Amino acid sequence: MNTAPTFDEEFNLADYFLHDRVKEGRGDRVAMRFGDRAYTYRETSERSRGFARSLRAHDVRQEQRVLIILPDLPPFAWAIMGTLEAGCVLAMGNPDAPTKDLAYLVEYTRASAIVAVPRVIEALAGVLSASKHLRAVYVVPDAKTDEDPCAAVTLPSLGELAVRALEDEVTAARPWSEPVKTRRDDVAIWLFTSGSTGHSKAAIHTHRDFAFNTEVFARRTIGMREDDVTVSIPRLFFGYATGTNLFFPFAVGATAALFSERPTPEALVRAIEWYRPTVLTNVPTMIGKLLDHDEALRAKGGAGLDLSSLRFCFSAGEALPPPLLSRWTERFAIDVYDGIGSAEMFHIYVSNRPGDIKPGSLGRVVEGYEARVLPADAEGPGAPEVGEDETGVLWIRGDSVALGYFQDRDKSWKTFHGHWCRTGDLFRRDRDGYFWFGGRADELLKVSGQWVSPIEVEECLLEHEAVLSCALIGVDQGGGMLTTRAYVQLRTGVVAGDSLAVALQEHVKSRLTKHKYPREVVFVDDLPRNDRGKIDRKAIRADAHKGPR
Repeated sequence: MNTAPTFDEEFNLADYFLHDRVKEGRGDRVAMRFGDRAYTYRETSERSRGFARSLRAHDVRQEQRVLIILPDLPPFAWAIMGTLEAGCVLAMGNPDAPTKDLAYLVEYTRASAIVAVPRVIEALAGVLSASKHLRAVYVVPDAKTDEDPCAAVTLPSLGELAVRALEDEVTAARPWSEPVKTRRDDVAIWLFTSGSTGHSKAAIHTHRDFAFNTEVFARRTIGMREDDVTVSIPRLFFGYATGTNLFFPFAVGATAALFSERPTPEALVRAIEWYRPTVLTNVPTMIGKLLDHDEALRAKGGAGLDLSSLRFCFSAGEALPPPLLSRWTERFAIDVYDGIGSAEMFHIYVSNRPGDIKPGSLGRVVEGYEARVLPADAEGPGAPEVGEDETGVLWIRGDSVALGYFQDRDKSWKTFHGHWCRTGDLFRRDRDGYFWFGGRADELLKVSGQWVSPIEVEECLLEHEAVLSCALIGVDQGGGMLTTRAYVQLRTGVVAGDSLAVALQEHVKSRLTKHKYPREVVFVDDLPRNDRGKIDRKAIRADAHKGPR
């Protein structure tokens, strides 16, 4: 049994993830790559400290929020680490999100400093100028991967509010006015929920939370190594990628490789050719798209994708159907460590791992965490567990649990119970201790008096060779009647039609209880996704009133 990691009372994540690598003599190792450019741990450390000094110089104080809204660029790293070293609280947003959503983040976080690319600052100009909390605005060039992310940048005008180029600030010579000391349980980072039923809420995390998960998951369970090079499909603002493509490689002295373009299969293939990564942070949808892209290349007489540098992939965010995993491993012979985590716990707490993969399951609990599967109506973690192979709600206990949600005590009381977190995810645990995902407890549908789990139907549809991605929702028929509608994205080259819709319905009937089949099938070119890359069921439900097409 592994001993749970402990951390000194005086503790800061910037030291743990970055500055300690320089102290260990690894300052000349490459911390980040961006196109043809490379940045050592020493350079990254110096620039991060430059940002911390700039925050203090511009009166951004300990415990105040710094909001970073950047593409995946190297300045993201020194903005994160400088924020943490200054004792400020990190919050992150998606630069491609709608302006109204970014305006919400500015107002909700009461940010004292903003780091963003010019297009974001210009879109938010009115909100930023009117902020009563904002003291500093930093601009980073919106660089493509073959451009210089530290180049000179034109500064947008925000009236009386001063706007500064981040590059000038991180390279300026400034002494600390006084040392900043943080404790392991000081607030460090706000991680945002997916916001499936409204605006995202921030889960409030301390410094120890991220170090704890890094030790028990990244180091002990997965075995991240100094010689790893990481690439991610999810973007850095999302906690999943903040961990796998920045925090985890930095913790072991490895290299995080970044690309700023939208993560299409073509952009990802270029990044893999550029960097030859050993670790890829993936999601099931992209696994399917890469396989289709590979098949298309080979159909044209090419060699297909060269993924030989990879030693494994992470997968999370949505279900990874066993047939898709089989296609992947048969074609590329690369392990996929599918797991589940949450903003409330920072990162993954149940996972498949080296030498221990059970297709279709999300693996076993990460050592250092404790998991219980309880009845849906359980009011606390002490309730009796459901039986073996019975479905219930997963509760998780571990030292990375958040303090609560900002400005939402009611939701906090339902989710956080001391050391325990009620995840809201439906699971069953088999006799060997493997966990099987059953969807969200709040997304179950009652059709003709019987419960239907959307994830179960979706996984069944994904087993059909024509289906690339899908989502099942309930559609109100009036009078309290609910029907089910499947939105289906087909694989390249498959032609939609009524006969295929019937075939998909029969496919589900033949494999599941008959009442679970989708009463309607709607074919779509693509499925909407939120800024975490997950299927946006809220957007799909908003479209449901239009009726079948």
